[in-house]
Amino acid sequence: MWLKPEEVLLKNALKLWVQERSNQYFVLQRRRGYGEEGGGGLAGLLVGTLDAVLDSTSKVAPFRILHQTPDSQVYWSIACGSSREEITEHWNWLEHNVMKTLSVFDSNEDITSFVQGKIRGLIAEEGKGSFVKEEDPEKFREGLMKFEKCFGLPEQEKLVTYYSCSYWKGRVPCQGWLYLSTNFLSFYSFLLGAEIKLIISWDEISKLEKTSNVILTESIHVCSRGEDHYFSMFLHISETFLLMEQLANYAVRRLFDKETFENDLVLHDPLQITKRGLESRAHSEQFSAFFRLPKEETLKEVHECFLWVPFSHYNTHGKMCISENYICFASQDGSLCSVIIPLREVIGVDKGDAANRGVSISTKGKTAFRFTEVRDFEQLVAKLRMKCNATSSPQHINTEVAASSTSDSPKDFDAGPSKMGQRDNSKTVGTEALMTVYHPQDAENLDSKMLKEKMKEQSWNILFVERGHGVSMFRTKKTRDLVVRGIPEALRGELWLLFSGAVNVMASNPGYYTELVEKSLGTCTLATDEIERDLRRSLPEHPAFQSDTGISALRRVLTAYAYRNPQIGYCQAMNILTSVLLLYAKEEEAFWLLVAVCERMLPDYFNRRIIGALVDQAVFEELIRVHLPQLTDHMSDMTFFSSVSLSWFLTLFISVLPIESAVNVVDCFFYDGIKAILQLGLAVLEYNMEKLLTCKDDAEAVTVLNRFFDSVTNKDSPLPPAVQQGSSLSDTKSDHPKVDITDLIRESNERYGDIQYEDVESMRCRNRLYVIQTLEATTKQNVLRVVSQDVKFSPGDLEELYELFKKEHFLSCYWNVNSPVLQHHDASLPYLDQYRIDCQQFRVLCHLLSPWSHCANRDSLALWTFRLMDESSDCLINFKQFACVFDTMYNGSFTDKLKLLFKLHIPPAFTEVESLSPSKGGDLSKEELIHFSQLSGKGKVDIQAYLKQWQDELLKKEENIKDLPRMNQSQFIQFSKTLYNLFHGDPEEELLYRAIAVVTSLLLKMEEVGRRLQSPTSPVKGPVAITEVPAEIPRKGQEESSSEQTEGSRAQSLRGNHEWSFAFEQILASLLNEPAFVRFFEKPHDIKVKIESAKNLQLKARIRV
Repeated sequence: MWLKPEEVLLKNALKLWVQERSNQYFVLQRRRGYGEEGGGGLAGLLVGTLDAVLDSTSKVAPFRILHQTPDSQVYWSIACGSSREEITEHWNWLEHNVMKTLSVFDSNEDITSFVQGKIRGLIAEEGKGSFVKEEDPEKFREGLMKFEKCFGLPEQEKLVTYYSCSYWKGRVPCQGWLYLSTNFLSFYSFLLGAEIKLIISWDEISKLEKTSNVILTESIHVCSRGEDHYFSMFLHISETFLLMEQLANYAVRRLFDKETFENDLVLHDPLQITKRGLESRAHSEQFSAFFRLPKEETLKEVHECFLWVPFSHYNTHGKMCISENYICFASQDGSLCSVIIPLREVIGVDKGDAANRGVSISTKGKTAFRFTEVRDFEQLVAKLRMKCNATSSPQHINTEVAASSTSDSPKDFDAGPSKMGQRDNSKTVGTEALMTVYHPQDAENLDSKMLKEKMKEQSWNILFVERGHGVSMFRTKKTRDLVVRGIPEALRGELWLLFSGAVNVMASNPGYYTELVEKSLGTCTLATDEIERDLRRSLPEHPAFQSDTGISALRRVLTAYAYRNPQIGYCQAMNILTSVLLLYAKEEEAFWLLVAVCERMLPDYFNRRIIGALVDQAVFEELIRVHLPQLTDHMSDMTFFSSVSLSWFLTLFISVLPIESAVNVVDCFFYDGIKAILQLGLAVLEYNMEKLLTCKDDAEAVTVLNRFFDSVTNKDSPLPPAVQQGSSLSDTKSDHPKVDITDLIRESNERYGDIQYEDVESMRCRNRLYVIQTLEATTKQNVLRVVSQDVKFSPGDLEELYELFKKEHFLSCYWNVNSPVLQHHDASLPYLDQYRIDCQQFRVLCHLLSPWSHCANRDSLALWTFRLMDESSDCLINFKQFACVFDTMYNGSFTDKLKLLFKLHIPPAFTEVESLSPSKGGDLSKEELIHFSQLSGKGKVDIQAYLKQWQDELLKKEENIKDLPRMNQSQFIQFSKTLYNLFHGDPEEELLYRAIAVVTSLLLKMEEVGRRLQSPTSPVKGPVAITEVPAEIPRKGQEESSSEQTEGSRAQSLRGNHEWSFAFEQILASLLNEPAFVRFFEKPHDIKVKIESAKNLQLKARIRV
């Protein structure tokens, strides 16, 4: 590798380097101890230790080239290499391309300048195609070279960053370097001759957390395959942990979660991942989640500043965050003040007083936001003005609609979409919330509950006057207090839309929903069938869903969403949530609220494996351990909380609480996100703590909680008694004390309000790894249980084979962006079909594991074996097929193994194979292998007839060997070649060659006699030649070509006659008479040895391929 020229003090370096070559202008040196027997003694060990610990060029490579000029004591390092071949290549290049040119210069200064310029040019040329985009390219290139040298991973493996740290081996810390790449966590240390090399793939990590104990003040704990690893002494441990967390989660999502992966452009091309990009992405994700903005928003700038709060008459300190379409502010002084200003609403950006570096932003709602103490405020004003001009021009129509209004209320957005999408849809898409249709408020006859409702509305109206109305309102502690008390019925839909951020997405997609309804209505899919089945199970007691109006609206929203997001489609619980949304929001608003919940607020909740809900359950269990330890001490199994709370998370308590109480929970959820559900869950458990501690089993505990939920009421609910679910229970269960939902929510905020949003997100990341690995362990257990019934491998060996099989699947996904294997991975498939491999991957495993892998035509054998197993002809096989064929090779009887070889040489497995590169012999390229694996057959062979004949055998039923198809002439020749190749190198090689020659001769004679008996009058040409061919037996020690010549001459002599064919029973009977042959196939092989070797060589085998 060429290096940026740097001065080297040769005087102090002589003890560390040994000179190997030199000329007038260059010196090639080798690191002392490298390549010497015994490591170069004590000096070599010390140098090796320094190389591992110190962060310098010298630690990187064992070879280097220095530039020198005559009569000068100054040397310049210009190249280094990890191997003698690499450094020699650089040396030869210098001699051929630079040395001759240097003689024309007059001064040493000119020579040095020329060499330095040339080297910098080479580095620049190399950098054009590289992925190195870090802050210090030179230092990063050094780290990259050390990474490649130490671990030998493929060139496509993208190093993201590296850190100096200590790895704890027992109680001893080993100082070294931690390398974080797209697919692996790697560590290298070399101390006084002791080398530690660790490679852990991200997809194997089940636990990743920051820990501390007596010995380690702060460390990072990594658990992989049941082994614990601890890393400490980082300079910036939080930064390191965040990057490790991101890389682990990205790898897991890319490999296990096909649905998320397909929608993520960054994950789709892991080669583009950089440290800076990861940090930027983390900040953007945190920003968009905190302010409930569309996921596409990217955080561009952050400015510390003060915001003038007019209703409190003071400046609050915080951060202004700017993205493509929004200006947001969050206070950091405990006032819980935040503001979201969409650029579409901005009508002016002005500079304030230069003394206090002010920026003033005016919006259509006649509100001005005054920011002060903004660094580079003049540049910021210019940027914001450009952004506002760019944002307002494409949405000119929308601007006119909202210009006359005084707020950015959702009502303003309804006019645009409904006009644009009127046509025939005005009759289908509902324009009113169902609650206003079925429970209109009587303004004249107000009872006590309605009066309280009006007082709530008045409180909100006062808040709107003080703090603004619409997207750009000030959100403060008072806003949360009003949400906790319950949002008034009349404002609920509007404020849900506002607090969830759905209002922003709806504003930028006018007419989208009506178009979606047009496209989706009438479609027939699995999702629409499930929707139809569940329509009348959604709040069936509510009159809105006892009529066609409510049912039709629910059908349109759910069908439109399934059409929009086929990855999710429809999931149970979505109907319950959507029905509540339709009660309080207009139909289009309910659709966008559903989008916000499914795609942003509850990610991965509504896919096939409900991973998001399982992750939040794990977070909930973690919070129970922290806040309710006495409950965890009493419960022997924490899975109880998971089984009980699943519906709480999936339906936001709607399925367990009366509807009039559940809507208050939904209020808090849209304001505080999942944090509100976690807090309420803890409050419910604490409220029932005494009763739960006396429960003897899970059933009793479930009964306690169900009775509690039935007793929860909402004394201020204005809903009619006929609709309220809690009212019907008031008489029957009067012995149970009533609990008001407002009090319960307020208590949950007071007791658990200190749970931070950032902590919840961190716990989500941490538990996601655990949840997915648990699901993977379940998949493995189910696969092994099914396969173990059909094979004779021990449970341990079978599990190791499964891990190798799955690892090979993943290795194809690591460096291939468009891997067909990754595209076929679908967690919703049956367990056996979740992981499948193609012919190329099978060849790698076959070479590593097969007892016949030494065979000269092993590629052809692997190909035919794969074609035999590929019953569905989709060029993929599952683990059961894989394990069964290896079980035959290792544990099958003589007849089983011979039958397998026989099948490999007749269709559909057999196909003529010839490499396009004769120099490769029997080896096939990847392209050739894939091509041959996709061929359906040879000649006029009826594949379906063969498959029908073998159907019973494939189903593991007893088969009569007489039913096997006959082997024709060309197939028998190839079968004989394969046997010759299998015997090569065996201790009884000569006996085996003689045996196969005798058997071949005997079979041909038998066939000849049979043909004469069938047609005695027909002349037969060359019988002597046919029978004499087998006498040409290749002796032990001769070249393999002799056997090929034998087969070739036999084939030539047979071509003059009609096609020969042999039955399996003929071949079996002939071979049973040869003891050497029987001994060869009954010789036991230890698969454990092969498995251990494969575990060490699998990654290297993939690199070679």
